[in-house]
Amino acid sequence: MKSDRKSKVYVHLLFWVLYYILEVYLDFYWSRYQFPDMAWQIRLQNTIVLELGYLLIKMPLAYSLLYVYEKTTIKRFLTYVFCYFIIVTAVLIHRFFTHYIIYPHIYGVTETLDGKQASGFINGLVAFNSFMDLIFMAGLIFGVEITRQKSLLKEQISLLKAEKLDQELSMLKAQINPHFLFNTLNNIYGMALKKADETPDVILQLSKVMRYNIYEATEKYISIDKDVENLKDFLQIQQIRHRDLVIIFNEEMDHPSQEISPLILIQFVENAFKHGVSETLGQSFLHIDLKLNNGVLHYHIENSKEEKPHGNSTKIGLKNIRRQLELLYPKHSLTVESTNDRYIVNLIIDFNDSSRF
Repeated sequence: MKSDRKSKVYVHLLFWVLYYILEVYLDFYWSRYQFPDMAWQIRLQNTIVLELGYLLIKMPLAYSLLYVYEKTTIKRFLTYVFCYFIIVTAVLIHRFFTHYIIYPHIYGVTETLDGKQASGFINGLVAFNSFMDLIFMAGLIFGVEITRQKSLLKEQISLLKAEKLDQELSMLKAQINPHFLFNTLNNIYGMALKKADETPDVILQLSKVMRYNIYEATEKYISIDKDVENLKDFLQIQQIRHRDLVIIFNEEMDHPSQEISPLILIQFVENAFKHGVSETLGQSFLHIDLKLNNGVLHYHIENSKEEKPHGNSTKIGLKNIRRQLELLYPKHSLTVESTNDRYIVNLIIDFNDSSRF
């Protein structure tokens, strides 16, 4: 609300300054024809004073009309009545100021229609001139205010959309498979009972992964080298859990500080373990190729699976990942291929794409 009021004050203040300058210029230009014998310095001085006087009429008119227009609780018929009354009152005040103050006291002459015939306080022509002057000003201020409100509304809608997308992304991140934590803790428990030498290392790796997920992954974007480091920690834990697993991880990054949304990369690997590697009865494998070149990421994952996997739960995980990619990187490319004995995933993200929010 405060920012709305502040923007309204700034916009309207600028409008009145520019409008006043325009009116001074037009009236000064017109006065050289009506008062050709008057020195330009005096004409300019008179114009500056009289336009200030007109502002004392036009500004109350403008804000009275805006108030009635924005007052949604007033019935439409009453709105028209109030507007008509305000305009008629403003025309009469405008005529009074012009006829009884400007001409006799500022210009020192009697107001005329054509330079010869004296003009009365009010008649059809002078009333129409006053009406057009006031309506022109009212139209300008309404145009400025409506444009300002539309711009503000557009900004608020964009902000709400961004907040909605952030909330949706947070919910999607919260849906990341928690089984990894429970299974790893069970493995650590078993290793502790056997007093295995790797137990401290596994606990340390799990601590790093959980710290990343709880703290750093809450950021909207993070450098890709940190995300890859978290992925490696995850793979080291999985290597201990799956003794017969063969992992090959190739990476090539020309810009390690390139920002990426956290947890995008690891979800494909989690999916590979949950619905592929973990279900493989014999020796399993996981091959990962990650290449970042000139702002374009190529991410290839290939993993083993049973010929007849149990159910189709993998589609749920992929649906989650696809939705995140749609929100974050609308022009990404994702292909998923399933053969008898393996899953193959190819993801391409162009970080140079300016369409992402």
